[in-house]
Amino acid sequence: MCGGQSMLKVGIFGVTGYAGYELLRWLGRHPQARVVFATSESQAGKALADVYPGPLNTQLIAPDDAPIGEADVVFLGLPHGVAGQTARRARAAGVRVIDLSADFRLATPEAYKRWYGHDHPAPELLPAPYGLPELNRAALRDAALIANPGCYPTGALLGLAPLLRAGALADPTIIIDAKSGVSGAGRAPKQNTSFVEVNESLAPYSIGRVHRHVGEIEQEAARLAGNLAPQIIFTPYLLPVNRGILSTLYLRVPADLGEDQVRALFAEQYAGEPFVRLLPKGQLATLAHTVHTNLCAISLTLAAPGVLIVMTSEDNLVKGAAGQAIQNMNVMFGLEETLGLLA
Repeated sequence: MCGGQSMLKVGIFGVTGYAGYELLRWLGRHPQARVVFATSESQAGKALADVYPGPLNTQLIAPDDAPIGEADVVFLGLPHGVAGQTARRARAAGVRVIDLSADFRLATPEAYKRWYGHDHPAPELLPAPYGLPELNRAALRDAALIANPGCYPTGALLGLAPLLRAGALADPTIIIDAKSGVSGAGRAPKQNTSFVEVNESLAPYSIGRVHRHVGEIEQEAARLAGNLAPQIIFTPYLLPVNRGILSTLYLRVPADLGEDQVRALFAEQYAGEPFVRLLPKGQLATLAHTVHTNLCAISLTLAAPGVLIVMTSEDNLVKGAAGQAIQNMNVMFGLEETLGLLA
């Protein structure tokens, strides 16, 4: 816990990525956090305003020059593989870690190698608590290392959790259709994310069971479900907007389960949760419900007896990345969970 009113000293690795920059922006309004360093591998020595035109003018330093020991906690906005090595360095210095990469989301080195194609960079740090506070809050308090969830899994798991915990699925096969703004593909230039390729188009990619987030969703869904082994069929799309994720989950439930009963499960699960909004009956989740916030909006539609459609909306850079990371920091240090995250 953060003693008294002392400021948390924070370091950010990879501040020139979209999630890292979002972290810096949100931390700037956190009343009990102060950023003591921000790193960039490619832009070290420059001021941030020279890389991102705007009001933030933090001096960028090389990762190897980061004074890790001056921080209470570091956020890792780094590629998978690199993040794990940096986490090892931070933990050796006694500094807590919130990792926004995929390096600690999967519980075993074997699962990591299966989905990411190479050996885990720091297997001795596994397993790490999975940082979805609404579903795993107790494990995050006083944690030394937290794995920030992926953007797609955040919306998917929040949309599934009440049903999985209640044993209310009649079929373990879960179909997820999810559309993400282009910032979800990262800041590095690629042909398929350039304006001409993305604008006025809608492109699916990594469909079926090959996207790396499938393993993460199935792992956490299985933890929630007990005896059920969910199988995820996942179709992600690149949507020609800057940010936001809209996920549509198609589920089989018992034929005698009514929509009011389903709604009651969700209302009970998320009662008192400041960042989950169950939308009124008849209202469907949209990107506009959540962009530029740390909210996840959920809508429920019983399409036919036994067929449920759950829709979730989130900002991929906030609840799907930086905002959730700050929420995890607040829980980790015993601060008010909404601190710095509500207008």
